[in-house]
Amino acid sequence: MYFCAKLAEQMNGKNLIWMGVVGFYLTGCGGSAENHGTHHEGSGDHPAPHTHASQDDASPEQTHYAGENHLANVRQFTFGGDNAEAYWAFAGDRLVFQASNPQWDASCDQIFVMNLDADRTPSSERPNQVSTGLGRTTCAYFMPGDTTIVYASTHLGNEACPPVPERGPGGKYVWPIYPDYDIFLADLNGEIVKQLTSELGYDAEATVSPTSDKMVFTSTRSGDLELYTCDLNGDNVRQVTDELGYDGGAFFSPDGEWLIWRASRPQTEEEQQEYKDLLAQGLVEPTDMELFMSRTDGSEMRQLTTLGGANWAPYFHPSGDKVLFSSNHHTGGFPFNIFMLDLVSGKVEQVTFDSAFDSFPMFSPDGTKLAFSSNRNNGRTRSTNVFVADWID
Repeated sequence: MYFCAKLAEQMNGKNLIWMGVVGFYLTGCGGSAENHGTHHEGSGDHPAPHTHASQDDASPEQTHYAGENHLANVRQFTFGGDNAEAYWAFAGDRLVFQASNPQWDASCDQIFVMNLDADRTPSSERPNQVSTGLGRTTCAYFMPGDTTIVYASTHLGNEACPPVPERGPGGKYVWPIYPDYDIFLADLNGEIVKQLTSELGYDAEATVSPTSDKMVFTSTRSGDLELYTCDLNGDNVRQVTDELGYDGGAFFSPDGEWLIWRASRPQTEEEQQEYKDLLAQGLVEPTDMELFMSRTDGSEMRQLTTLGGANWAPYFHPSGDKVLFSSNHHTGGFPFNIFMLDLVSGKVEQVTFDSAFDSFPMFSPDGTKLAFSSNRNNGRTRSTNVFVADWID
């Protein structure tokens, strides 16, 4: 995701809370939340979680809610600020995430790496910032070998944090698609090793295949927000999607053969023109998204959900037969929870039951842990934090 900040908006008379990571940060990788688009970005405020009724009369000071039968031993890894899109190292011993936290001198989303002890709990060391501290960053992911990370940053266009746009026509909530975003490779000391994209326009929301041979990212280089794959060094760029609408926040299947992502698909002439007009201003409206899937070359593409609302931040279950994702289809607005889609039966099962916001799920490489971001247990503040739970099938 690159949108890591929490946002509230009125849509059809209902409160809609957004996390931008994404990413997906809705625009981000998790959906470029993103920010992976959601996949990840944005900023702003929303009413504190305690202003809304919580499910099962649960207090916001909880880490585990009734009904969360797939989760056990839920542990909070960050405390305060906005922390989102936490993704595992290939060895499962670290997490890379984006954070906006004044205590870490990060007033604008920057990338941090958290070391984990042998029991998969946070090290006593403070997370290490591995981005430059300039501009806004989003969608960080470990590269094979765990000695470098890939992430997107606006710092070459402007070292200052880019401004958050005003609302769109009619007061609609919109995400900025900053054209200064490019994708970089950096080491764990924060030194940029290589710039992977240099095209005009938005390049962000990169994630890496578990088979260590490709990455996928979102770009406006064609004039629309489309998915592209490339080699890990940035070579052999190939376009995956070509239909009008926002395609972003993509992840690979465990075998590296498939991609799953979130997409908007404006249907009427009026919707299509509105989408084009917003995109020309570097904006996109992320309130209507469904999940799509295809092979990595774009073949065998199919729409997975027709749930309505915003469905985003998808990530494959280790079996490859199921997908976790964040959605508000059950509420039409607020809250967002994590659901699991069975790709064979089409059955959708609710996984989390927080009364505010849950998103950016990612399984550890061995499939035993789930990292996600949530507003739970935030002391009735507006902070979003990283959580890790044992996964129970």
